[in-house]
Amino acid sequence: MIENAAAENALGTVGSVLWTIQIIPQLVKSYRTKDVEGLSAMLMFVWAVSSPFLGVYAIVQDLSVPIILQPQSFGLLSSISVAQCMYYGQKRSKSVCVAFVLVFACMMAGFEVGMVYAVRAGMDNGVDWPVTLFGSISAALLAGALIPQYYEIYRLKEVKGISLIFMGADMAGGVFCTLSLAFRSKVDIIGTINYCCVVVLDLGVLILAMILNPRAKRKRLEAGLPANADDTIEIDDVRQVQISTTTSGLPKDGDRCDTLDSAGTTNVKDFSA
Repeated sequence: MIENAAAENALGTVGSVLWTIQIIPQLVKSYRTKDVEGLSAMLMFVWAVSSPFLGVYAIVQDLSVPIILQPQSFGLLSSISVAQCMYYGQKRSKSVCVAFVLVFACMMAGFEVGMVYAVRAGMDNGVDWPVTLFGSISAALLAGALIPQYYEIYRLKEVKGISLIFMGADMAGGVFCTLSLAFRSKVDIIGTINYCCVVVLDLGVLILAMILNPRAKRKRLEAGLPANADDTIEIDDVRQVQISTTTSGLPKDGDRCDTLDSAGTTNVKDFSA
């Protein structure tokens, strides 16, 4: 296509905005349900790790400002989602989860800044292969991160725990970022492959949700359970509380029950074995 800086920046901005806010629906869903079953923590962790590699590539390639800023927010929000998986799934303390986000962010920021200077120094001396390396690593991590999510879908036989709005926004962001690269004077092959892989894999998750979720819904209805998987979780939690409350009121081994008969005599019942 013909070089058009305005179109590149406009499309890149839309794509970057979508990729900046894409994880927010997932964060809200995890917070609302207090459950992360079906959401792959490895997906979010690998995405968080990929962000500095993509950031270095975008900076040294002098891509549009929105595309440069996108990996930074993407990595931060991904690390927060990992912290949610630690808190709700692994039952880690809040202090541990907050510490993880802060330490991870500092490490990734330091790594990205150092690598930008190192790669630029190499480019000044005619060494360009590190640029290709960072682009390839980011592409492999972004695409490969979705493999654990596909395993979760296979294990549960439905798309559960992951926000479909999140997946849709992620796919749309990849589409707009891909289109923005089309208006550059020089075709960015690695970036294009990177974004296209994300779009295809996100689309796969959405298609599986359309196919598997109705089947899972029918099976739950046939079993007398709520149609929504999250409602099933909540019902199970209520039943556990009811059972706990009921059993807590029953006498246990070693308990005594003192009563008075009509004559005023104390009768002692020992429930010990």
